[in-house]
Amino acid sequence: MGKFERIYHDLARDIDEGKYGVGDLLPSEKKLTEKYNVSRETARKALAILTDRGYIQRIMGKGSLVIDHKRYSIPVSSLVSYKEFAESASRDTQTELVELEDALLPHVPFQALSNGSVEQVPVTHIMRVRHMDGAPAIIDHDYIIKSVVPEISREVAEDSLYHYFEGELGLNIVSSAKQITIEQATPNDAKYLNLHAGEYVAVTTSITVLEDGTAFQYTISRHRTDKFRYLDFAHRRQEIPVSE
Repeated sequence: MGKFERIYHDLARDIDEGKYGVGDLLPSEKKLTEKYNVSRETARKALAILTDRGYIQRIMGKGSLVIDHKRYSIPVSSLVSYKEFAESASRDTQTELVELEDALLPHVPFQALSNGSVEQVPVTHIMRVRHMDGAPAIIDHDYIIKSVVPEISREVAEDSLYHYFEGELGLNIVSSAKQITIEQATPNDAKYLNLHAGEYVAVTTSITVLEDGTAFQYTISRHRTDKFRYLDFAHRRQEIPVSE
């Protein structure tokens, strides 16, 4: 871990644990250089990462002000669209459409969810970057089977796929198999999520199925780990008494 990364992690931890609350000022660059025995440039780099992550706002002549830093909670057991999730979470969100293209389904990422039976069939590939509260948070790769949904317009891709699937095409979406892994960020993650070398992303992979059992949507979502939080509700199964 580099010196600037250590400073960043120490300050991020202090904010997360409440040592510095919203509205508090972090130690100045000068105090950080003295505490960690580093150059001013190193301290400035650590504060820049905190700014990128939404922890602080740099105010000219005042310093580094701690701002409200929220993680979004992913309801893993619920099957909701990103638009529905964003509205329920009351977040300021924006979708950036990066790619909309014809492709073949990449079978390798989905093998663990399909017992290795994924075929490279024609799909529409949609890549979108989800911005939350002004910062990039998620990269979504959706692969939609063309035999089920032949065409997807740019307008639909920029809005809500589920609204189009259910409201206009009349598809009955019933379930989705999901898995979550932690992976090292790729150059593409670094580019679109403002990450640095050595950082990690939380990856959710899912296969969504229609009422008749047809798998039609394959999704890979790559989340910044500093904003991602897994949320689920577990219920203990009640044993049914056996009568004698």
